[in-house]
Amino acid sequence: MKNNKGITRRQFAAAAATTFTIVPRSVLGGVGWTAPSDRVTLASIGMGRQGMAVTMDLLAREDVQVVAVCDCNRASKDYAEYGANALLTSARRLLGPGHENWGEDLASPGLVNLTHNFRTSLGMGGRDPAKRLVEAYYGSRSDSGSYKGCTAYRDYRELLEKEKDLDAVYIATPDHWHAPITLAAMRKRKHVLCQKPMTHTVAEARRVAAVAKEMGVATSVVVNNPTSESTKLISAWLADGAIGRVTEVHNWSSRPYWPQGVERPSATMPVPDGLDWDLWLGPAPARAYHSAYLPFVWRGWFDFGCGSFGDMGCYSFAGLFKILGLAPPVTVEASSSDPYDETYPQASVVHLDFLREGKPFRLSWYDGGIMPKRPAGLREDDQRLFRRRGEGVMYVGDRGILLGGFNGQNPRVYPESAKYSPPPRDPAAEQQPPRDTAIDLWLAACKGAPTGPADFPSQSAATEAFLLGCLAQRIPNEVFKWDTAAMRVTNSEAANRFIDPPYRAPWTS
Repeated sequence: MKNNKGITRRQFAAAAATTFTIVPRSVLGGVGWTAPSDRVTLASIGMGRQGMAVTMDLLAREDVQVVAVCDCNRASKDYAEYGANALLTSARRLLGPGHENWGEDLASPGLVNLTHNFRTSLGMGGRDPAKRLVEAYYGSRSDSGSYKGCTAYRDYRELLEKEKDLDAVYIATPDHWHAPITLAAMRKRKHVLCQKPMTHTVAEARRVAAVAKEMGVATSVVVNNPTSESTKLISAWLADGAIGRVTEVHNWSSRPYWPQGVERPSATMPVPDGLDWDLWLGPAPARAYHSAYLPFVWRGWFDFGCGSFGDMGCYSFAGLFKILGLAPPVTVEASSSDPYDETYPQASVVHLDFLREGKPFRLSWYDGGIMPKRPAGLREDDQRLFRRRGEGVMYVGDRGILLGGFNGQNPRVYPESAKYSPPPRDPAAEQQPPRDTAIDLWLAACKGAPTGPADFPSQSAATEAFLLGCLAQRIPNEVFKWDTAAMRVTNSEAANRFIDPPYRAPWTS
């Protein structure tokens, strides 16, 4: 294992074709070894907080070989992280004993307030710190103690052109880049793991799903809800009639944690050294650089992100659509706090109406601190949770309700029944790594297994739904009628402008 980390499957095949010598077990595989034919060579594109965190997960897997990283930012320490010095702490933990002081120059510069109620630590990111971590990890597991087999790229196009031996890519850029890079990679027959949301627009979701089918590559969005234990439990309860026929669902989030409901800054700022601002903008309309756009805070801007609905709805909707078997909605409408020309509102309520089993069904989304009305008859502990949780889901049936956390965790059924009580908590089991995660299933599919329920074609309908919700947030207080077959809003040309907006030249999809 220590000496074969840099051997790719193609290099192994070429060597095997020209020699009849005995091949070491470390190359063939066996107990404690991963054969090159079972190892996925991978490049990570977009080395911000999510890119760094998931790349660490991938590095730790014996069936993955990270050979390249890519980001239009060379290096900086201004990425929001979920805990003080969290990224560097995770990197040191990954590297293991003897690396407790690794990367001291990458330590967090401190805390910052992104909004008046969200204070976060800042952490490392960019292609150079990512390359450094990859090489430190593989070096720590080699006899020599060093490794120089990871290439850092500024432009994903150069990466896809030069990395001939690449099997797969992981994409963790801002939302507006997901589809262009995904499509470029799939057209080169690379397997693709993409951060949520799958795409930035409805038309992109259609194209991405179609090309995934056409190319026959393994794909996945990094969402675990379709295979979570909560989803399985709720599915079983609802199928058993725990609350009767489900007529509506309410899903609420405490997001946004980043600025929304703001105007474009009038001032300009110098582009930071090492950042290719024009490449960061990519297909989005041109504008002068300002720190109001990145990193992390791009989520609130129409041109770059999908707001709190796109940031969080992709998780919950992946589970909801799996549980309820939903197709795209037939109408969508939103009400919100004051609308702004370029950013999502600070708070909103979105109603999506469906035909489910031939009958009307409504799914309502709430964000920015807005919550649905608390139902009567809850146990005292659930009443407290409902008030304090800030995020949750509620299924309403014609014979009761089911209340759970945002992703359905810890569900409770009312009227209460011993038949529909969650199994006792098993603290030991909770310490074990989850099985059948999106990444696990995707890696298996890269090696020939069937694709999982988070693949691009499977997630297309859920993506279409919450992106229509994002569209309604841009034009609140109107009811939009959606023709999914024609992929257009039938009663508003203003809304149709956002279904497939043009890319800035020379970018195409």
